[in-house]
Amino acid sequence: MARPRIKDVARHAGVSEKTVSNVINDYAHVSDRTRRVVREAIEQLGYRVNLAGRHLRRGRTGIIALVVPELDIPYFAELARHVVREAEKCSLTVLIHQSGADRAHELAALAGFGSTFVDGIILSPLALTADDLRDRAGAPPTVLLGELLEEGADHVAIDNERAAHEATAHLIALGRRTVLAVGGRDDPGLGTAQARTRGYRAALAEAGIAYDAAALLPVDSFRMPDGAEAVTRALASGLRPDALLCLNDQLALGALRALHEHGVRVPEDVAVIGFDDVEGGRYSVPTLSTVAPDKAAVAKVAVQLLRHRIEEATGPDGESEDAGSGVLSPQDRIVAHRLVLRESTEGRDRG
Repeated sequence: MARPRIKDVARHAGVSEKTVSNVINDYAHVSDRTRRVVREAIEQLGYRVNLAGRHLRRGRTGIIALVVPELDIPYFAELARHVVREAEKCSLTVLIHQSGADRAHELAALAGFGSTFVDGIILSPLALTADDLRDRAGAPPTVLLGELLEEGADHVAIDNERAAHEATAHLIALGRRTVLAVGGRDDPGLGTAQARTRGYRAALAEAGIAYDAAALLPVDSFRMPDGAEAVTRALASGLRPDALLCLNDQLALGALRALHEHGVRVPEDVAVIGFDDVEGGRYSVPTLSTVAPDKAAVAKVAVQLLRHRIEEATGPDGESEDAGSGVLSPQDRIVAHRLVLRESTEGRDRG
């Protein structure tokens, strides 16, 4: 049996093919009755939109890439889920690529993987530099996540410096004075860790607490074993913190384990707060206080920005490669975050 086409739906519903197209694309100026009749016809005939054909007619593939450092870091897995959901609303398919925080892999993604099978890229870079982003002639549209590497690129993030300031200020307000930063980095780089460290230092200065470089506990990667190892190393060196600012929840969960193994009570002896609000922190013992970025908003804004850039490159219907007057200037979009206070700083009674 031949696959039903849009003209078959139009004939069955008693409307024009243009009206069927308007219903499929969810245009607002269609009456409720017409929309219902067309949808009933679509259902009865078993019509399915030929997305591949639609995208190819527009000079696109309908595929975007999400490139993250590591898929088994819960934050990136949760973010990917939100990006896929937002892309589906736009009839886009998401190819998910793991860069391993390797510069060669990130450069390959930035160049569209050497082919034309993706219309655009959402990239969370760790190894790229600002210079890598400047000469991108012929590369697909790209939206960056995380810290801003280049003012000429679209970018979506939370205000990491402010968020770390708020988290550190919360610890200080609890009466804690020896606050270590697990994963902290005091070099002048543009990464997320550096931004969060700046916020941490600003909160200390605001409270009149002297900064000590030994309070930064460097890590090789942002995983639970690294958090546990950093805290174990600090305790073995004689440091006696009363609070830990961990630059992601994985480090914080590892820190909780190390503190437990050393007989340190949380939060009675040491208060602990992380970043990212991943699911595991809601079920740890104690439950983990954290900075919660609005991951759904990050995904929504990133997909919206990328769609605009794709339409600039191909025109809204693929009719022109010069989108002309509607070109957006580079967008630096900051989305919301909030402190989620749980047992690791508030205690069980205040949960």
